[in-house]
Order: sequence, then C-alpha cells, then structure tokens
Amino acid sequence: VQLQASGGGLVQAGGSLRLSCAASGFSMDNYVTGWFRQAPGKEREGVSCISKSSGRLYYADSVKGRFTISRDNAKNTVYLQMNSLKPEDTAVYYCASMRSSPWRPAQSTSMERQCDRRYFGSWGRGTLVTVSS
Repeated sequence: VQLQASGGGLVQAGGSLRLSCAASGFSMDNYVTGWFRQAPGKEREGVSCISKSSGRLYYADSVKGRFTISRDNAKNTVYLQMNSLKPEDTAVYYCASMRSSPWRPAQSTSMERQCDRRYFGSWGRGTLVTVSS
C-alpha cells in the first residue's frame, strides 16, 4: 500500500501547479482522500478532501475558489489543481487516505469535519510547493 504525491515545485505568485496522488495496492475511490499541507513551524492542516463517490468536497477557506480536487478512478489518482497561488500557500503538501485508519467518522459527517488529519491512516511522502512573491 503506497501513496505517491508529485507535482510540487517553485512557482511565482499567481501561477498554477497540479499535484497528483497516485495509489498502489488499493483502490483510492473506496476511501475519502485528502490533501494536507504543513508550512514551517505550523501544524499540518487540511486543504481539501473528496468523498468516495466524489460527490462531496471540502476546501479550506484559504483555498476556496483557487484549488480544485478531483479523482481519476481509472488511474487510481487524486489531483489538486492549484491556481492563483500565493506565497502563503508555500508548504509541503501531503496526500492521505482513510484506508488503514483505526477509526473513521460516519459517512453522514460533514466533509469539513472529515477532513481532519486524525482520521487518515495512510499517508504519502510530501511534495514541496514554494510560491515566490
């Protein structure tokens, strides 16, 4: 079971990047998938999460209208399209799945509450996003 995040890099403010999270060993669409980020000296925070059916999405207020999460089930991959990037978006970005979580919230729980790193049991290595001003 492995999650591999890629697509990070250095970009100027206002630019775009697309992060990819590819899974091996399990089907991502069986679990809630999320993107989290951690800036230096800060806690890891939920950026965006997508439900199993892709019918429900969550975005942190700081990225609403700029980031888009999506799935490609055929490729077993989840994407995070990031537009209008700002220097404050600089962080290491991680993708995660609720697979292997010791406890998952009920499906009826709001996506905002589900997008909590404590519910995610499978994590990929991070990919660094640096936005220059």
